[in-house]
Amino acid sequence: MSPRSLSSAAKAALTFQETGEIYLMLLTIQHPALIPSLYFGNTYLAWPFQVALPEEREDTVPTIQIVIDNIDRRIMAGIRSLPTAPTVLLEVVLASSPDTVEAGPFNFTLRGVDYDALTITGTLSPEDILNEPFPQYTYSPASFPGLFP
Repeated sequence: MSPRSLSSAAKAALTFQETGEIYLMLLTIQHPALIPSLYFGNTYLAWPFQVALPEEREDTVPTIQIVIDNIDRRIMAGIRSLPTAPTVLLEVVLASSPDTVEAGPFNFTLRGVDYDALTITGTLSPEDILNEPFPQYTYSPASFPGLFP
């Protein structure tokens, strides 16, 4: 796997013994049925959440565990109202340069949502390309008449 390309500020923050740089994770939950006021345009609303990142291995599909603080009823009400699973965009930026994405964007689907009075938990999984049929088409006389005499 090739190394990630990082800005010079991010490389410096990783290699210095001490740094004042702060890495921020930006999480965008998207779905056509969400009320537009929940998107906040390109301005992100600070909201407490935790992400457990997976190992980067070639032999497994990574899944991410996410825990969002359940401090507002609108979050779970919004998730419950969705007819299908929402997509989640995850990006990592530096607080000093929030317009430069250091890692990502990573696209996931939010699945397995559970909640209690304090937290909302879920699994972020990437598109399952390993179980897609290959080749995409079935070579039959109806689909490809030129292949058959």
